[in-house]
Amino acid sequence: MEEIEQNAITPSLTSLRLNYDVFLSFRGEDTRENITNNLYNALYSQGIRVFRDSEGLSQGDEIAPGLMEAINDSAAAIAIISPKYASSRWCLEELATIYELGKLVLPVFYRVDPSDVRRQKGPFMVDFENLEARFGVEKAVRWRNAMERVGGISGWVYDNRYY
Repeated sequence: MEEIEQNAITPSLTSLRLNYDVFLSFRGEDTRENITNNLYNALYSQGIRVFRDSEGLSQGDEIAPGLMEAINDSAAAIAIISPKYASSRWCLEELATIYELGKLVLPVFYRVDPSDVRRQKGPFMVDFENLEARFGVEKAVRWRNAMERVGGISGWVYDNRYY
């Protein structure tokens, strides 16, 4: 009797399984046709379940609820942080959500200096000033915090020598 009761309240392992191993966060105009596709294909070929937004968002579009669901339903995330990453509020929203959910984040610093990511300097300075003016300080602080934290993680720095 005790065995039956235990099984009735313990969820099965399959019900706890996530749909994706990795969520890819990236700025499409910078990386979709090169490093993002290469990374996606390499992971997928190894049997890793990867979520990649293949439709891209346009200015003014609402972020798809499916993207937030995919972040929630992923074990980890790879953030491919490129020069125009912070020009997209959607990329920053993804990154903030990933960070706030406590997901494992593996950063790829694609043609950017990790210290610029951490401090929002270099190519990120003007983008953050524009976003702050457009969406308010509160949202910008949330996005800045996520960028600072992810910029402080030891990741892979892409410097054109590998491709």
